[in-house]
Amino acid sequence: MTTTMTPLLFVHGFWHGSWCWSEVLAHVADSGRQALAVDLAGHGLRARRPESVTARPFSAEGLATEKSPVADVDLDQAGDLLVSQIRRLGRGGPVTVVAHSMGGSVLTRAAEQAPELVAHAVYLAAFMPASGVSAMECAMMPENAGELIAPSVRADPMAVGALRLDTISTEPEYRDQLRRAFYGDLDPADADAALGLLTPDAPAGIALGSTTLTGDGWGSVPRTYVGCAQDMTIRPPLQRKFIDDADAAFPGNPTLTLGLDSAHSPFLSMPDRVAEIVAGLG
Repeated sequence: MTTTMTPLLFVHGFWHGSWCWSEVLAHVADSGRQALAVDLAGHGLRARRPESVTARPFSAEGLATEKSPVADVDLDQAGDLLVSQIRRLGRGGPVTVVAHSMGGSVLTRAAEQAPELVAHAVYLAAFMPASGVSAMECAMMPENAGELIAPSVRADPMAVGALRLDTISTEPEYRDQLRRAFYGDLDPADADAALGLLTPDAPAGIALGSTTLTGDGWGSVPRTYVGCAQDMTIRPPLQRKFIDDADAAFPGNPTLTLGLDSAHSPFLSMPDRVAEIVAGLG
């Protein structure tokens, strides 16, 4: 058993929850390595759903205008929560943290706040913004052209305080767009099951926040970026930009780069491969 290896902490992205890592955790368990998946602020048991999503009769106007119940959640809160989760798992010692999608921005904040607690920062198809740049800004960069999240959002994030998806829509074209955004390489039945577990509102405050990076903080933490070649949420050119920007800012600590031929959510489409990669790091 690999008992001397650091514990693994898995962090999901927007709209998801700790549930999305269940298959990866099962594979990691075979190695005997300690592992845990946690919920981000405003997600999982901390999620709050707008009434307009399930209201009947349905009102598209209500969906587009209702203030989000997680509008007060921001990157500061999310970062503090993740640091506490890392500290609890590692009992004050270092932990290897694996973050997906928007979870990457939260991991960056946590690693800057408490670099001594992060043995290795692993970004799986994740936002890894440069210093002082928000994930929202990254999502709108030319390198992310063709992504499918912006056209799927059903309310102005600045007005309602969240990136809102109509997760229970029965409109075939919209549901297909969500499937392609998140689960393009999954069987449609499995993709629909995953869509049914998504939270409608993801706190805009997390995406709008930014972190000032330092050489003694995030810049000192070993990092790996695992890119996904078929990603329609964080496009491959943007993934490459994250790596290039990080290496330019901290050339003494280059990013280890790995790749998967998958869509945005390989924890569901190839959990065995994800487990194999992360269990070999840190």
